[in-house]
Amino acid sequence: MIVREAIALGALLLAGAGDEEAARDEARREAESLLRTALGLTRAQLYARLTDEVPPAARERYRALLARRQAHEPISYLRGYKEFYGLEFRTDARALIPRPETELLVELALAATRARRRDAAIADAAIADVTIADVGTGCGCIAVALAAHLSRACVYATDVSPAALALARENAAAHALAGRIAFLEGDLLAPVPVPLDLIAANLPYVTATELAELPPGIAAYEPRAALDGGPDGLDLIRRLLAMAPAHLRPGGVVLLEIGWRQGEAAVALARACFPVGRVTLHQDYGGRDRVVVIET
Repeated sequence: MIVREAIALGALLLAGAGDEEAARDEARREAESLLRTALGLTRAQLYARLTDEVPPAARERYRALLARRQAHEPISYLRGYKEFYGLEFRTDARALIPRPETELLVELALAATRARRRDAAIADAAIADVTIADVGTGCGCIAVALAAHLSRACVYATDVSPAALALARENAAAHALAGRIAFLEGDLLAPVPVPLDLIAANLPYVTATELAELPPGIAAYEPRAALDGGPDGLDLIRRLLAMAPAHLRPGGVVLLEIGWRQGEAAVALARACFPVGRVTLHQDYGGRDRVVVIET
């Protein structure tokens, strides 16, 4: 079997009986990605070898990956990586797969630190005196992205899951940032030993009703603890908001990713915990409520 034939066969298997053009296109993209993984090639290298034979060992790896994908295992777990904010992160079942909408939280966090630098008339563009906590870090994508863009920031990353923290450490090391981020096991802000200028959190916010309706690729493979936000999806967000005032320096900022139906409730919680703070709600690139920002 040559490369071109392997892609076509994989696309056929992944598309199933569907006739929709979009589904067929997505199946072909996934088949191509899985074949690249099996062969260890870039996309350009794959397309330069369309008429080459697929070696037997790679053929077996490809078949195994296709079978796992047919069982709804996420493509990011099969490939072993996911791109986020221009960086590549290792992904596996130890933590939730980074989502594109979380990039908005990173953008807003960077904007908040730049505004703080201007307000404080800090000349050093590296922002030497900002202290950040990424609460519920998971694979570490938020902490690593912020550390990569704020070269002298002090970054803490917390999680209750030792397995997730191990993955986050691996991702920090892969980007030569292991010495820039302190990874702490514990509940929300409890393990952070210093006052903070910025708290960023993408905590579990899936409601009980939504959990029961998750597609199999999420429900069967991604860690439930990283999804389950309690009956209304706000259990951990509620607890973090109650803890945050005691951990923030004057003028500190809190950024919370939320579910798209939770904007009104999350804003009300934020205003109750920060009655004199400025609370704003930001929409993601799809126009849905996504991030609450609290400026104290």
